[in-house]
Amino acid sequence: MIGSVPSRHQDIAEDLRHQITTGRIKPGERLPSEAGLADRYKVSTVTLRRALAVLQAEGLVEKIHGRGNFVRHPSRKITYVGGWGTLDPWTAAETALRVTVRTNTVPAQGHLTTLLAVPTGSPLAEFVCISHEGESPHGLARIYVPRDLAPAGVLGDDSSWRETATRFAVLSSPPAVVRETVSARPPTPDEASALRIGSAVAVLAITRIATDTTGRVVEAALLVTDERQKQG
Repeated sequence: MIGSVPSRHQDIAEDLRHQITTGRIKPGERLPSEAGLADRYKVSTVTLRRALAVLQAEGLVEKIHGRGNFVRHPSRKITYVGGWGTLDPWTAAETALRVTVRTNTVPAQGHLTTLLAVPTGSPLAEFVCISHEGESPHGLARIYVPRDLAPAGVLGDDSSWRETATRFAVLSSPPAVVRETVSARPPTPDEASALRIGSAVAVLAITRIATDTTGRVVEAALLVTDERQKQG
């Protein structure tokens, strides 16, 4: 049986992959412009972008809007710090990582009404946290607390992103029970965009539900990270 002949974009992807894995192109380094690479390989920009899409799906390259294509830092093990009150569950034990946070008040809709056992439209305090190493995102956490349980001053006047050194935050009253479920699955479009990964790269998804002594849900957290960065 005769094997299929690799297409031109696969040849280009293999050449760039070899340069990345052998260290000729370093982690964090920006690749030449797409037009420059297309000229180097004597192909159209369409073919060149198909080659880059292969490397992006593999997690070797990430495209940052307005800046270009960059070599991602190698995936490494990141410790997951579970339990109640963790603002960002991956950066707690990783001083090299930083976290940006956006806070907002949102109405409970869809699956959030089920997770928090509240009526549709109930106000929730939302905390969206993204951990980074350099320019590369590592983990995404969406944490929801009933608005009446959010401490005064936690929510700002706007929902702009801000960097914080805070690794933990007491977001609600201490719970009596914390339940966590874990699964590996494809990322949603929003998760793939936030983590800058391809749709073919699996993510590790953790749902954390905390309830008080009366059975009221005091926190629902939806945690996602690149599945290649395993739990500790």
